[in-house]
Amino acid sequence: MSKEKKFYLTERGLKTIKKEYEDLKKLRLSKIREESPRLLHSEDLNPEYLSFREDLDFLEARITELENVLKNVELIKTPPKEKQNIVTFGATVTLEEVDGQINEFTVVGTLEANPNEGKISYESPVGKALLGKKRGEEVMITSPIKVIYKIKKIKYRYI
Repeated sequence: MSKEKKFYLTERGLKTIKKEYEDLKKLRLSKIREESPRLLHSEDLNPEYLSFREDLDFLEARITELENVLKNVELIKTPPKEKQNIVTFGATVTLEEVDGQINEFTVVGTLEANPNEGKISYESPVGKALLGKKRGEEVMITSPIKVIYKIKKIKYRYI
């Protein structure tokens, strides 16, 4: 038996997924109630019906996907105070490059990753390199170019 993949989410991310799931279930129900009877009782297979089926299939696929996420969610929690000096899920890490440039990333699960917001996946090259590290340590990332970061600060604030 294969082990299901865990989906790591913050409290905020879990609320977002739950809301999307509930919204899609309501949308599916309203689509079936409003459009299905009219389209099913037409004489021939028309483009409207094909479009309806395609929309419904897409909704069903996304609902199934979200059910899998909700069934296999692992909530990201703030670690105990004595472990907050180690980078793990939910850590916001301030990094300094050799040239003095400062970057800040929050390590999250793949579903919440958004590099434009400074949220990186624990599966990304930078995320992988940071996990388990402490303040003052250096990490080297070689994808796509070689960059060395020094960890300046670790804090837990977005959980």
